[in-house]
Amino acid sequence: MPLFLITNDDGVHSPGLEALVQELSRQAECLIIAPDRDNSAVSHSLTMNRPLRVTRLGDNFYTLNGTPTDCVAIGLNKIVKQRPDLLVSGINPGPNLGDDISYSGTVSAAVEGTMYGIPSLAVSLAGEAPYDFSKAAQLAAKLAKLILQQGLPQDTLLNVNVPATDLIKGIKVTRQGRRLWDNAIQETLDPFGRKHYWIGGGTPSPALGEDTDVYAVTNDYVSVTPIHLDLTNHQGIQYLKEEWQLEKEQEDPSSLFCRE
Repeated sequence: MPLFLITNDDGVHSPGLEALVQELSRQAECLIIAPDRDNSAVSHSLTMNRPLRVTRLGDNFYTLNGTPTDCVAIGLNKIVKQRPDLLVSGINPGPNLGDDISYSGTVSAAVEGTMYGIPSLAVSLAGEAPYDFSKAAQLAAKLAKLILQQGLPQDTLLNVNVPATDLIKGIKVTRQGRRLWDNAIQETLDPFGRKHYWIGGGTPSPALGEDTDVYAVTNDYVSVTPIHLDLTNHQGIQYLKEEWQLEKEQEDPSSLFCRE
């Protein structure tokens, strides 16, 4: 039987995690290691300023007082006895689309798994509370089966967003779009009149491009986006070489550091 490593960024008691494990357990042995509390928007952070503690909650069920990336790194190196066939992160309550991917602990856990060479899948439910995770869990199981059968491109994970609607039109394979937020920084005063700032909320800007993840989910399609570990802008390499001439030979290399 295959072995799946399951994690998330919303904490070990998240109903999205429970729904995911319940569905995936039909086709694989699942080992869960998830943060002991909500770690939303922690991105790909590792905890390096304090020791971490793993707590066993049951058979193949662990929690860690760290980030999703900590969970994957410690899970793969210290807890899992055999190499997992798949890592699945989620199900996140709320979308991870466009620019949000950079902040997402859900996606970052899948990035960490991919860095270790484990086929990885991040799953989010794009909607608002109350959440019904059943369809997203079923789709995760379908994609998990396809990954086991077909594999993934090298150094590539899947970021999946399932619209929270009963009228899903199908699946679209998408590219990462843009999703900046307007008025996402709120200014508040504490009881002593001191100014503070609260990050969150706001209104997402409209997405451009019908081939993007944002456009697909907005139009009631499941978005499946292949995310590559290589962040290089390969066209940018040529631009810097040809337009900026950064590699142009210098008679005196020390001139590179002279003030102009």
